[in-house]
Amino acid sequence: MDHETSTGHVTRKTVLRAALAAGMAAPAVLMGVPALARTLTAGETAPALTPECDDGDDPTPPQTEGPYFKPNSPLRSSLLEAGTTGVRLTVSGYVFGLACRPISGVLLDFWQADVNGAYDNTGFRFRGHQFTDAAGAFKLTTIVPGLYPGRTRHIHVKVQAPGRPVLTTQLYFPGEPRNNTDTIFDPRLLMTVRDAGGAREAAFDFVLNVPQDPGPTPTPTPTPTGVPGGTWAAGTGYRAGDSVTYGGLGYVCLQAHTAQAGWEPPNVPALWRTA
Repeated sequence: MDHETSTGHVTRKTVLRAALAAGMAAPAVLMGVPALARTLTAGETAPALTPECDDGDDPTPPQTEGPYFKPNSPLRSSLLEAGTTGVRLTVSGYVFGLACRPISGVLLDFWQADVNGAYDNTGFRFRGHQFTDAAGAFKLTTIVPGLYPGRTRHIHVKVQAPGRPVLTTQLYFPGEPRNNTDTIFDPRLLMTVRDAGGAREAAFDFVLNVPQDPGPTPTPTPTPTGVPGGTWAAGTGYRAGDSVTYGGLGYVCLQAHTAQAGWEPPNVPALWRTA
């Protein structure tokens, strides 16, 4: 999940994700904003940028399939079964094409090790596939995979848009000690991961090598006429927890950012919530 760059600017995909979740068009001002694969955590060095998904270059990088892939996994979004042990993990995100537009009906086939670092090569435990919904979103419910010799913690995935080639890659966890010694590890494939009441929540957006027509430029939601704008102002740097008023309502800032036209509180729920 790429909420904010290290320079404090909210990324293009942050607002695209918020607009998709809210069923709104993204502000036109975002059409040139680059995207990061994730938010940095304290003390981490900025990894290489993922592609700006409107430039036609360098989609999500592929990685080796490894020895444990099995075809014909069951169709399911939850890999949990009766008696499953381990820390619960939810991975969610979107699949975009090269014009940064979401793709529906994309196949995502996940497989991973169990809590002990073992793969099920006779059955389909911790294996399953699903498809992105109409908004290009996916959600996987599983556990944090265990470790085994030579590798850092990871989840395997194959991603295929309808009628397009398969992307085979792996997703990684930030802050893992073995990230520094695993020769396959790629920081561009780090998920955003946070604790959630004894479980963990992760996010990652895929960019596939799928040409797209950028489509018409979205029209920003106009400022209501006859209603005072309130204390919110474009060009102001806001911190998480700051309060403003806009259009007669109060809002609380969720993420540090510098306000821009088109990012008024009611338009961008990723940045503001109603007080």
